[in-house]
Amino acid sequence: QVQLVESGGGLVQAGGSLRLSCAASGRTFSRYAMAWFRQGLGKEREIVAAISWGSGGSPYYADSVKGRFTISRDNAKNTMYLQMNSLKPEDTAVYYCAARSLIAVEGVHDYDYWGQGTQVTVSS
Repeated sequence: QVQLVESGGGLVQAGGSLRLSCAASGRTFSRYAMAWFRQGLGKEREIVAAISWGSGGSPYYADSVKGRFTISRDNAKNTMYLQMNSLKPEDTAVYYCAARSLIAVEGVHDYDYWGQGTQVTVSS
């Protein structure tokens, strides 16, 4: 079992930056692939970025955030991060962290554990 708690959301102007954190419980954090998803109002939940177990390998990014967002993990702190730069109004959503065993994949239904979400609002 893994429990996930997101933090770091808030209101920011377009062009600004935020860093989201996802703190995980348990002693085997390094064995989980981690991901960030987001869900805008009236939209389906979509993947933002994902990182595999251990050192993470080559992270996955959705095309919409490539070059602006960076996913990382600190296994010693049981924490995953999402650095978001050059934010746009279309990035406004509830951001969720998620975990699954070992390998990062893109499908929302492939993740077993979810946080409660944190709201990110980007004003124009």
